[in-house]
Order: sequence, then C-alpha cells, then structure tokens
Amino acid sequence: MADAVLNGRAVQEDAHRPPPAPVTLRQALPVWLRVAALSFGGPAGQIAVMHRILVEERRWVSEGRFLHALNFCTLLPGPEAQQLATYIGWLMHGTRGGLVAGGLFVLPGLVAIMALSWVYALYGKAGFVAGLFFGLKAAVLAIVIQAVLRIGRKALKGPAMVALAAASFVGIFLLDVPFPLIVLAAGTVGYLGGRAGSRIFAAGAGHGASVQDDGGAYLFGEEQSPQERASAGQTLRVAGIWAALWLAPVLALLALLGPDSVFSLIAVFFSKMAMVTFGGAYAVLSYVAQQAVEQYGWLRPGEMLDGLGMAETTPGPLIMVTQFVGFLAAYRSPGSLPPLLAGTLGGLLTTWVTFAPCFLWIFAGAPSIERLRGNRALAGALSAITAAVVGVILNLAVWFALHTIFAELHPVAAGPIRIDLPVPGSLDPWALALASAALVATFALRLGMLPTLAACSCAGILLHGVGWA
Repeated sequence: MADAVLNGRAVQEDAHRPPPAPVTLRQALPVWLRVAALSFGGPAGQIAVMHRILVEERRWVSEGRFLHALNFCTLLPGPEAQQLATYIGWLMHGTRGGLVAGGLFVLPGLVAIMALSWVYALYGKAGFVAGLFFGLKAAVLAIVIQAVLRIGRKALKGPAMVALAAASFVGIFLLDVPFPLIVLAAGTVGYLGGRAGSRIFAAGAGHGASVQDDGGAYLFGEEQSPQERASAGQTLRVAGIWAALWLAPVLALLALLGPDSVFSLIAVFFSKMAMVTFGGAYAVLSYVAQQAVEQYGWLRPGEMLDGLGMAETTPGPLIMVTQFVGFLAAYRSPGSLPPLLAGTLGGLLTTWVTFAPCFLWIFAGAPSIERLRGNRALAGALSAITAAVVGVILNLAVWFALHTIFAELHPVAAGPIRIDLPVPGSLDPWALALASAALVATFALRLGMLPTLAACSCAGILLHGVGWA
C-alpha cells in the first residue's frame, strides 16, 4: 500500500514537470545511438528499451503517442521495433530524423553479424564466440521478461485488454493461430467497440490509466503535430522514391547477372520476404530456413540456429539473421569474386532489400496515421491490437526461455492444441543457473541492462572455457 502511494505521488510529480527543451537532430543522435547499442532481446526487449529512454527518461513522446506508433508498426510487415524507431524519428525531425533513427537501429547489428559471419566462415564455431553467446542468451531472457512486464503494465488498462492479451497468447502459443489473424480479430473488436463509443477501447482507458499522459510533460504529447506534415501528393512522391530505391538494385541485378545468379536470387527472395513478414522475425524464420536449406541449398541443417543465436545476442532486429543467410549463400557461390568479398556483398544486399521497405512503409503511412489519430474507431482498433501484441510478446518470451534452458523440445498435438514441450533430460543446468542469476540481477538488485549483459557474457566465456557449458 505504501509503495502504491509513493508511486502515485511520483507519477503526479512527473505529470507536473515542465516539458523538456526542444531537441535538434544533432542532439538526438547520441540518444539514438544509445537506443541502438542497447537493442538486445528481440522486439520485446527493444521496445522496452525505447520506452524507457524515449518516454520515461527523455520524455520526447507521450505514452499515447508511443503506443499509437507501436500499434501502427505492428500492422506492418517487417521488424516492428526498427519501424517504431523510424516512426518516432520521423515524428520529431521529419524524414531525416526517421532515416537517422531507423538507420542507426540497424547499424550495430549489421556490423556485429557481419563480423561474426566472417568468424563463422573462417573458423566455424569458435569457442570464445560460443561461450559469449551462451552467456548473453541468459541475460537476454531476463531482459525479455522485464519487457513483457513493462509493456503489459502500460498497455493492459482494464479487464477487456487483459482478456484480449490472454486470448492472443492462447491462440498463438497453444492453437498455432497465425499472427495476422490475431491482429485482424483484435483490430476488428477494437474498431467496432471504438465506433460504438465504448470507453473500454479508448486510449488510456481503464483502471490505472497514467496521469502522466496529459501531454504536458513531453515534447510530443497528445496535441503536438509532427514536424513534417505531408500532403497526399507528397506522400505518393515519397512512396515512389523509396520503392525505386528498394527495387532498382533488384532489377539491375536481374538485368546484369541474370535470374540464376546467387545475388539475383538473394535480392528477389528477400524482397518477397520483406512484404510478408507479418508477426515479427520468429513468424518468418522457419520459412526462411526451409527455403534456404531445402530449396536453395544456401545453408546446412542447423546453421540457421547458429545465425539466430548471433541475432538474438547482438543489438538490432532479430530479422538481421537474414544477413547471415545472405552472407553464407554468396560465400559458398562466389562466382569470380573472392569468397569473403562475395559473402560481404551478399550480406549487405540482403540487409538492404530487407530494411529499405521498412522506410517505405513508415514514410508513406505515418502521415496518414497521424491525421487519423483522433478517429475513435481507429484508436479503438489500435488499442485492441496493442493488447493482443502483449500476448504475442509473452509467447516470444516463453519460446525464448524454453530454447535457452532446454536443448531439446518435443512437439505435442492434442486436438486443436499444438505445443512444443521441453524434454526434461535436456535441461541445461548452467543455462538455468545463469538465467536465474540474470533475473535476480535485473529484478532484485536492479543492476541495469549493461552490467547484467557484461556479467553473463563473462560467465558464459569462463564456463565454456573450462568445458562446463
């Protein structure tokens, strides 16, 4: 009770703080670099990092504006966390701000995955790297669990939203319902509720709605307009420019190298993937792995999991694992190029055709979404989708926990239920011990993300070095 009173007082004090001073793009640059450097843990952890830095610490955007942007990004194909950074960068500083925020969000992962791809190609599973991954996974698990709690507390305002989140989790975890169908169902429920005037689906409605979210203490509260307000004609021009930037290299490769070149195959395959990656990285990685291994022969069985380990334990979107796939594809079919050069170009090409569409979706769609912010039906749909996404993030957290602590999972089916259950004998005691220590450090000792990541990384390297992990 005392904690609740203290928290309530803190929230009221925050609500009366003056808004921060205006921020130039140059001043925002180091903050976006910090967001990028801390973007571990997949979409759940990355969204939590952005929320903590941009909403709670810097007070650049209000809770409502943050969730509105997140809701829209959830509807798009591609990595929602990178698109969220792009959206908020655009909101604050126009197209240049979106390019800086979205580009920097990808940069650390691009560099890290490229370096690890070189190590993998030259030395295989180096002991140091394997130990580093082992330790980082334990820390990332704690970050993901913290993210679920943070986002859930902010988004689940009232029993109806909790019920939507629970139904979403059951649907995707137990019944294998496709993510787009979950989003469509939640959006329809929220749209109809908002159109009927129900307060259940109003932004911020329900018990525990934040009094901070009154727009007074933020650079971009509920009333502020984006710095760049595009007309319909300008939006079409922007869409045309980004579509050309995305597809021109693809067409050039097809014309110059032919459709059978590994670079043409990479460009076409991952361009198609960029248009259908609804539901985040996990929803599409099984398809990518199947095509890359069985159809194209770019990877050997099991190598996709090695790439996923790289992406899970380095900053940036999990979909960056596709860069590893593109690297190995070109490395193993270099043509007249040196293998490492071909691999590097293949990885960069994959990254370009994967993320260029993300800028297209945001720069073409954000102006319209901002103009419709006051629409009750749309607000209801987006609020309901946010609640459903909490359930999806919880599903990712459980998936990640099972794959971190157990070496083997067994698929079980019973009627409509489809679930992967852990094999008890495959429990990794050191992984469990490290994950438990990371949870204690995060929730009990409040050590923060970087110290926890560093400590678990060192522990993983030591355990692997002595042969215990």
